Amino acid sequence: MDSLTQIVLGGAVAAAIAPPAHRRAALLAGASLGTLPDLDTLPLALLSDDPVLRMTLHRGLSHSLFVLPLLGGLLWWLFLRHGRGRVAQAPRRWFWAIQLALATHPLLDAFTVYGTQLWWPLPLPPVMWSSVFIIDPLYTVWLLAACAVAWLARARALAQRALLAGLVLSSAYLGWSLVAKAMVERQAERSLAALGLAQAPRLSVPMPFNTLLWRVVAMTGDGYLEGEYSLVADRGPIRFRHYPSDVRALEEVAGHRAVQRLAWFSHGFLKAAEHEGQLLLSDLRMGAEPDYSFVFAVARREDGRWLELPPRQLRLPWQARRRLGAMWQRIWEQPGSAAADQATAATEGGSPAASASK
Repeated sequence: MDSLTQIVLGGAVAAAIAPPAHRRAALLAGASLGTLPDLDTLPLALLSDDPVLRMTLHRGLSHSLFVLPLLGGLLWWLFLRHGRGRVAQAPRRWFWAIQLALATHPLLDAFTVYGTQLWWPLPLPPVMWSSVFIIDPLYTVWLLAACAVAWLARARALAQRALLAGLVLSSAYLGWSLVAKAMVERQAERSLAALGLAQAPRLSVPMPFNTLLWRVVAMTGDGYLEGEYSLVADRGPIRFRHYPSDVRALEEVAGHRAVQRLAWFSHGFLKAAEHEGQLLLSDLRMGAEPDYSFVFAVARREDGRWLELPPRQLRLPWQARRRLGAMWQRIWEQPGSAAADQATAATEGGSPAASASK
C-alpha cells in the first residue's frame, strides 16, 4: 500500500495498544515502524542496478513474518535495556505495540496485487490476495481520521474510541474487498467456462481507487483475455477481449535468469512481445492493456535466436491517468449501452468494437 496508509495504520495500531499517557509517542513510533519495512528500497537501489532484481527483492526480507518479529523484539529489548522511558514503564504493552505496528505492514501489502514475500526466505511465490488497489481512500480515510482525533484527544477516552473505530472500519473494508473479489471470481469462473477456459490461470484485481470495478485476466495458449466486471452495473457473463503474446519466444527464453525471476514473481502473468528486435516482458497484474507499470527488455534477436540481455526497464508513455473518468463511468454503466462501450473502449485504449466477447 502507499506510504500514507502504512503510516496511519502503524500509528493507529501502536496508539491503540500503548498506555493512554503515551498516546502521542505511540502515534509517532507506530508511524515510523509502519514505514520501516519499505525502506528496503534504499539499499536495493545502492546494491544493484538490475531493475528485475530490485523489483523482485522488494517486499522480501524486510516484509517477512519470520524476520519482523525478531526485529521488533530487538528494538523492544534495546529500548527496555538502555532507557528508563515509556517502554520501561509499560513493557508488555509496548512489546505488542511494536510487534503489531511492524507485522500489519506486510499483511496489508499482501492484499495488493504486487505481492509480498511473507514467508521469506522460503522460496515461495509472493502472497497476493489482490483485493484492494495500492491506493484506496476508503481504506485509508478511517485510519487517518482516527489518528487525527487521537493526536488531539491525547489520553482522553475519546482517543481510544476513535482508534478502535478506525481500525474496525478499515478492517471491515478489507473484509468487504475479499467478499467483492469472491463475487467477481465466481462470475469469472462461469464466463471462462462458457468459453471452454475453465482451467485457464486467471487473476482478478480491483481497478484504481475502488472495489466496485474489477479487471480479470485469463491466460490462454496464444496470449491472454482481459475483461472488466462492475459489481454495481454488470449482469451476465464478463465480456473478454483477446490479446496476443509471443508464447513461443517466452518459452525460448524461459531459462534466462531475469525471465525466471519475473515468471516466479508474477505467478506467470506475463506478456511477451517483440519490439525493434528486443523481447519485452510486461507484468500483466499491474496496469491494463496497453499500459503496464513494469515492462522489461530481457533479450535481443540475433541469427534467429534470443540472446540474453542485462534487463532494462522501459519507461513507456503512460495513458492510464486519462482514463479515470471513463473508468468511473464504467462502474455505473453495463456493457451493451453506447455509453458503456465508449467507457470500456477508453479504458482499453481501443475502439468499441474491440469490446466484443471472443
